[in-house]
Amino acid sequence: MQIMLCAICNISSGNCSEDCKYCTQSRFVKTDIIKYKQKDIEQIVLEAKMAKKNHALGFCLVSAGLGLDDTKLEYICKAAHAVKKAEPELMLIACNGLASLDQCKELVKAGVFSYNHNLETSKEFYPQICSTHSWQSRFETNLNAKEAGLMLCCGGIYGLGESEDDRISFRKSLKELEPFSSPINFFIHNENFSIKPKKLSTDEALNIIKQSKKDLPNTHIMIAGGREAVLKERQYEVFEYGASAVVIGDYLTTKGEEACKDIQELEKRGFSFVTQCH
Repeated sequence: MQIMLCAICNISSGNCSEDCKYCTQSRFVKTDIIKYKQKDIEQIVLEAKMAKKNHALGFCLVSAGLGLDDTKLEYICKAAHAVKKAEPELMLIACNGLASLDQCKELVKAGVFSYNHNLETSKEFYPQICSTHSWQSRFETNLNAKEAGLMLCCGGIYGLGESEDDRISFRKSLKELEPFSSPINFFIHNENFSIKPKKLSTDEALNIIKQSKKDLPNTHIMIAGGREAVLKERQYEVFEYGASAVVIGDYLTTKGEEACKDIQELEKRGFSFVTQCH
C-alpha cells in the first residue's frame, strides 16, 4: 500500500490575537513556546530538503495569526518560490488563516498546490472554543481557496469536548467542501488551557478515522497532531481504518515522532510512499 507523507514548517510562531482555546500560540494562553515573526527563507528551504529526504510529498507552510495581509502574503509567496526552486517535486500547502479570493489566487501563482484551513469542529460547537472569529469565516476561506484553483486540505480536532452529534455535523460540513485531504488532529491536553475535556481512548480515535473515511470516501484522510499521544503503540493501525496520509516529524509547537523512526516502522510494515500527486 502506498501512503502519503507530509511535513509541517512553522514559519511564524506565537503571539496570535485569536482566543482559540486549544492552541498554544494564542496570546490568551500562557506557554513557553518559541515565538518569532518570520523564519528565515534559507531555514525553510533546509527544512523542505529534509522533508523531501524523508519521503514527504506534502510540505506545509504554516503561519500564526488570524489571516493574510499584504506583508505576510508577500513573505509566503517568496518562501514558496524558494522551496519550489529547491525541491520542485514537493507539493506545497499553505496554512495561513483567513484568506480572500484574490489572496488565494496569488498563492496559486507562487506555486502553492493546496490551502489548509481547518473547520476544527462543528458549526454548533465552535463558539465554545473560539470567540474572536467565526466558524463561517473559516468555511468561506475554503470556498475562496477552491474558487482560486487551490486543492483543499480541511479537517479539524477531535476530543475538544464535542458531542457525537457535533462530529456528525462537522463531517457533513467537510463533505460539502469535498477536500482533497482532511487532517485529523486529536486534542493534546495542556495544563494552561482553559478547556479540560476527557481524553479520547485509542478505540474512539480509530473509530473516528473509520467514520471520517466512510463520510469522505474520495478524500485522503491524514493523521496529524496527537497521533503519538492518543494512539501510542497502535498508531500504525490508522491505515487499516481508512487513513492514507500521515504527518511526519514535529508539529507546530509539539514534538512528533522522529521521522526516521516512522519511516523505518512503515517500511517494515510493507508501506511505500507516494512520490507524485495525481
